[in-house]
Amino acid sequence: MKRAAAVVGAAGLLVACAAMAQATPASAAGGGGYQVRRSAQSLAGEPTRWQPAVGAPVSEWRPAGTGSSWQRAAAESTFGKAAAPDTTLRLAEVPPARLARTRTLLTELNARPTPQKAIVVDLPADVLFDFDKADLRPDAEPALARAAELLQGYPDAPVRVRGHTDARGSDAYNDALSLRRAQRVAERLAAATGTRKLETEGLGRREPIAANTRPDGRDDPEGRQKNRRVEIVIGPRASSGWTQSKEMPWR
Repeated sequence: MKRAAAVVGAAGLLVACAAMAQATPASAAGGGGYQVRRSAQSLAGEPTRWQPAVGAPVSEWRPAGTGSSWQRAAAESTFGKAAAPDTTLRLAEVPPARLARTRTLLTELNARPTPQKAIVVDLPADVLFDFDKADLRPDAEPALARAAELLQGYPDAPVRVRGHTDARGSDAYNDALSLRRAQRVAERLAAATGTRKLETEGLGRREPIAANTRPDGRDDPEGRQKNRRVEIVIGPRASSGWTQSKEMPWR
């Protein structure tokens, strides 16, 4: 029974192969597809072999026509400081139309920043006033005009004028003199800047910037001259005006 089924199966396979060969004459004629041939012997014991088809396309790996390489770009990238207004002297607050002139005035007046971001201009009292006087000298006008122009570069900043003396005389006398001098300077600046309000303060000899005497105790005229001054302090902007009390003004 099994042998008869096998014979029938083999015969069916041969018939199917013969039908395929007749249905594809181009393949039998070597058209590049497959060939079917009859075998008179059993193929059950024949090994199966894989071999390239004749005329089939060949796949291969090979370099592209243009080689790749690593090389430095034409322009190098660098980190540098961006062009921006000076924050120590708060030039970002200055109106663009006044920026160049404000830079010049800050240099001419030797303006200096404080740790609290205030800007201070020191005007020597000997340039502004005669000895022991609080009336402005005529030749003080150029320095005061430059200071008033500088204030216009900071239109929204609070301003305080502070008077100082050297160590000669009593505290009461020096405090009064330094305050009168600060008031005269503030009046001149206010007149040049319109209705702007300026605070004033007289500190006498309490905040020297140089020694009034030499190490051996003798008088130091140069040191005392530096201490006789009027400071114009351009405070940092704040919605409430002053950022510190009068006792601790932006220093």
